[in-house]
Amino acid sequence: MEKLHFNFPASKPIDHPVHIGVVASGDLEVIMRPTTADEAQLSIVTGSDGFKAVWQNVLKRYFDRYPLLAEFEINDFGATPGVVNLRLTQAMEALNDEQ
Repeated sequence: MEKLHFNFPASKPIDHPVHIGVVASGDLEVIMRPTTADEAQLSIVTGSDGFKAVWQNVLKRYFDRYPLLAEFEINDFGATPGVVNLRLTQAMEALNDEQ
């Protein structure tokens, strides 16, 4: 298990928590919580060691497009970059659906 931490500039605060996905083979869960921090904070636990650069690239593309200001908890069990982006986008859409 590898634990990764990232911070990204963000400007769109969220007002309620969101939970998307499950921790299962080839999948991951995303939990987003409101924060008082001045940037997005991500804590990732992954079963796939050695992919920090891949995570950095996927997350940078996401935050360049969706600068959500939140505390993110991501629990990964071998998800591909495409699935990571899908779950993050689903979490963002869930924020909009619950408003």
